[in-house]
Amino acid sequence: MALDDTDRRLVELLQANARMPIKAIAEHIGLSAPGASERLRRLEDRGVIRAFTVEVDPRALGYSLQAIVRVKPLPGKLHAVQKLLEAIPELSECDKVTGDDCFIARLHLRSIEHLDFILERITDKAETSTAIVKSQPVVRRLPAY
Repeated sequence: MALDDTDRRLVELLQANARMPIKAIAEHIGLSAPGASERLRRLEDRGVIRAFTVEVDPRALGYSLQAIVRVKPLPGKLHAVQKLLEAIPELSECDKVTGDDCFIARLHLRSIEHLDFILERITDKAETSTAIVKSQPVVRRLPAY
């Protein structure tokens, strides 16, 4: 689904500040406010824009560590492990993947002991392999469009 230059600029503006008023968006992209509003509505209708969200810094909430956990369910435990992962509030994202592991999860943690507490809930149903995140040189972003 190709975007023209105006749609691209609109999306870029919203990525930088999803709370930008429509009037300001219109000025930046060279349209009237109703024209910009219509473009925005069409992008939502086409599924290009799914939601307007807020980005919260987990460190500000006391989560000083991040971990990436590879999860390989034991035989017959795939669905139970998925339900368990879905119920862990510290888990911010999880992908179901191909390969040796079935899930790759990102956890936000207060301490190594916090990690142990979470993993103890999983280890009777799955094997895990954990890596502590040192830094995130590339934060979640969109692919080129």
